[in-house]
Amino acid sequence: MSGVPQCGMNYAVKSSLLLNFLESVPVVSAKLKTPNTADEKFEDVVRSAQSAAVLVLVY
Repeated sequence: MSGVPQCGMNYAVKSSLLLNFLESVPVVSAKLKTPNTADEKFEDVVRSAQSAAVLVLVY
């Protein structure tokens, strides 16, 4: 293999670790929404997930 980094790699972050981190930053913690526990249609869940997704760049 060459020394070229792989592109298109995905990383998963355990939600409990991420939530603990976000709650430790007061500016971010104040902006967190309350969890939605209501039953929803599949399409609504997909829209919610799409709007909640973020891109994290790691260098």
